[in-house]
Amino acid sequence: MQMFTSKVNKLNLTQRERGREREREREREREREREREREREIERERERGREGQDRERELYLR
Repeated sequence: MQMFTSKVNKLNLTQRERGREREREREREREREREREREREIERERERGREGQDRERELYLR
């Protein structure tokens, strides 16, 4: 019985460790997604800036 309990405790510990690792991986994936969203936002800002400069140039040339 003692050996069985020991194996069950080890199994539970292993499962908890796997659960923590999965949670850490999910958090890393969320962080990567936030980083990708920041990059997309920066690119959108650059694009808006370029469009604004193009409009200013057109008005200036008229």
